[in-house]
Amino acid sequence: MKRAMAALALVLAAGTAAAADPVLGTWKTEADDGSYAFVGMKPCGDKICGTIDRTFNAQGEYRSPNIGEYLVLNMVPQDGNRYEGRVWRPSNDKVYLGKMELSGDSLKLSGCVAGGLLCSSQTWSRVR
Repeated sequence: MKRAMAALALVLAAGTAAAADPVLGTWKTEADDGSYAFVGMKPCGDKICGTIDRTFNAQGEYRSPNIGEYLVLNMVPQDGNRYEGRVWRPSNDKVYLGKMELSGDSLKLSGCVAGGLLCSSQTWSRVR
């Protein structure tokens, strides 16, 4: 019984830590190929993941086939508001080594290839 209680305490502590992560919430991407999205950053186990919640183009909000897809995958918190994991770019359907850095209500994301030598980045703004 004591082991079960200890295991439960560890699970609850991990969930509380993820829930308190400052990167959680909704973020607006920069435009990519004329469209942008609202991405919901949420805990996924002990990591952070982001799903495409809403999409917009020049005409306004539209229903993209990518709604609900993971754009940010398995980001692991590092030191100093930095994260490492993977990012998906829908326009070319490729997954890249990903990094994020939080600064107030701005979140800089980088997707890299060649072991991190070639990177492209966006700065997202907090919606809520």
